[in-house]
Amino acid sequence: MYRILVINPGSTSTKLAIFEDEREVLRDTIRHSAEELSGFEKITDQYEFRKKVIMDFLKKAGYRINDFNAVVGRGGLVRPIPSGTYEVDELMLSELREGKYGEHASNLGALIANELAKEANVKAYIVDPVVVDEMMSAARYSGHPDFTRKSIFHALNQKAMARKVARELGKRYEDVNVIVVHMGGGISIGAHKKGKVVDVNNALDGDGPFTPERSGTLPMTQLIDLCYSGKYSLGDVKKLIKGKGGLVAYLGTNDAVKVQGRVRQGDEYATLVYKAMAHQIGKWVGKMAAALEFNVDAIVLTGGLAYDEKYLVRWLKNMVSFIAPVFVYPGGDEERALAEGVLRVLKGEERARVYSEVVSQ
Repeated sequence: MYRILVINPGSTSTKLAIFEDEREVLRDTIRHSAEELSGFEKITDQYEFRKKVIMDFLKKAGYRINDFNAVVGRGGLVRPIPSGTYEVDELMLSELREGKYGEHASNLGALIANELAKEANVKAYIVDPVVVDEMMSAARYSGHPDFTRKSIFHALNQKAMARKVARELGKRYEDVNVIVVHMGGGISIGAHKKGKVVDVNNALDGDGPFTPERSGTLPMTQLIDLCYSGKYSLGDVKKLIKGKGGLVAYLGTNDAVKVQGRVRQGDEYATLVYKAMAHQIGKWVGKMAAALEFNVDAIVLTGGLAYDEKYLVRWLKNMVSFIAPVFVYPGGDEERALAEGVLRVLKGEERARVYSEVVSQ
């Protein structure tokens, strides 16, 4: 039996799970409010805070770190790489600490997994990081040669949910066209064409719909004027786009459950803002349908926000169900996807990739 510790840091939560082979024995989601995270200037500043959350989880559950055969973290912002399971190595750690390719909470996955794995004298891994890149050439063009569209999205859950809906349709993932909408602290909408994500919004850096804490795509001229107004530093502007945008900017919270409560109580402004977020998500589904030439087998709504069937899911179904059948998989199952990726390696069914070797090719 292989016991695997799964660490999945998100922008507003830390999800943890323990697997014994394919069997999940324990899972927990520790949510972090905007107030808790506001004191950290950079993602890596959250390292000790997040590690303590994990150690408290293990202590409460009655496990020691050396009870595990492997530790796996959610993959972060590294260089664009093929999908697969990767051993955490020094090059990966160095780039994540530096934030060389961007900052996101998922960067902490490999960093914390590596330290805990060392304590347990086992290996640390990541699986299908957010920079899995399968975009078609036309999708990379932005409109100006100084700017290139990048593939940064919830690759792990998107891939897992696309495979799941393919099974429900009685087909292979490689034989279907699917639009997957991952809705959490960040929102990514991917066009999956015959097993590859050929187009997707950059869910981290200001592309796509606004989210509980991100601004999404902003009016360009207004953004340029703001940058040169003298009122904001570079760091301030980045925070407006990522961390202090979206529902936080409009309603003062990144907690969609609180927003839903305000909607139920008849708060007209909260209702309008929440509907506006749904409206933007629906528009991006339409964009990805066009990228698939409107040959779409299914639309999947997943991530934490997909639990809101009363408002968000209903509004989205009304907008996009004419394109293709809509399947709702609330929360997704990133933790299982991480554990299974590592388990395939431990059982010898798949060979782990080494990051430094892949990026040097």
